[in-house]
Amino acid sequence: MNWHLRYLRQAAWTRGLRDYLFDKTRLSTAARVLEVGCGTGAVLATVATSASLHGLDVDAGALSEARQHVPGAFFTRGDARLLPYADHCFDTAYCHFLLLWVSDPLQALTEMKRVTKSNGYILALAEPDYGARTDRPEELAVLGARQNESLRRQGADIRLGARLAELFFRAGITIIETGAIQGRASDQLSSEEWQGEWEVLESDLAESAAATEIAHLKRLDEDARRRGTRVLNVPTYFAWGQV
Repeated sequence: MNWHLRYLRQAAWTRGLRDYLFDKTRLSTAARVLEVGCGTGAVLATVATSASLHGLDVDAGALSEARQHVPGAFFTRGDARLLPYADHCFDTAYCHFLLLWVSDPLQALTEMKRVTKSNGYILALAEPDYGARTDRPEELAVLGARQNESLRRQGADIRLGARLAELFFRAGITIIETGAIQGRASDQLSSEEWQGEWEVLESDLAESAAATEIAHLKRLDEDARRRGTRVLNVPTYFAWGQV
């Protein structure tokens, strides 16, 4: 699995939202910006600002890649639940497809609030609600169910997106805006994007389904796409607020 390519695809999907939110939060004039759960730097590399950029991740291998992709940034290995930074030292702190993987997302948001300056901004750019996933035609519903099982086994909170606004409120962050990200229809994906999505699916399903079943589901998916009857929707939410 090429994780950097995966993160690049996710980053491309949310680019419009990020441009909007980074403009709203005046990121271009910030002095210090933190991405919590920066991975390989796919999002951090797109941040257009003269600010000092900082990225934190628990995965040393991902950070090694991030240093190559964003050579001017400062990277730290650490836990989102216990950020190794002083109080009130960032103008903006954000995360992207992170909180569903954190065992205590409220603590992570509380820490993001702690390290953000008064009147600074906190953004959660994309958190999915896989529990509300829709798959059509009906014979592909099993695909969503299997992937959800796999995500749970990997430690994900598959309903996190539905609780995002509540978590901001409980963390004491004043919510300015929250909502769902506009998804893309399956038949709008390029062949390369579709193959990339299936790389992730095949990896997720490998422990719970036989190779023959996975191949069968992939054929059903491809046929439905070709007919224009494929529907795949995972509601994905964002929220941003002020300290």
